[in-house]
Amino acid sequence: MKHILAPAFCAVLFSLVATAGAADCYADYKAKRDNPLRLHYGVVQITGPCSNPQARDEVSARLERNGWTLLNVMSLFDASGLEERKRSAGQFYLRF
Repeated sequence: MKHILAPAFCAVLFSLVATAGAADCYADYKAKRDNPLRLHYGVVQITGPCSNPQARDEVSARLERNGWTLLNVMSLFDASGLEERKRSAGQFYLRF
């Protein structure tokens, strides 16, 4: 019985750790809107895997729904990097 429960327990534990890690992923980015040209810097939480391709896809889709075009994802970071970026992002801090 112990041999059956151990793999199941490990699988549950791994999924909890993976979920917690995904919830702690943020990206800072630059975006634009044309006519007239407007630029902004923002911070967004990434809900999928914490990788550059995932962040680009996720941030781009969110911005496009709101009339913005992603220029670039600058970096990925965890919650410890939020406070230092909050002031710079202003109204675009965790907005999208």
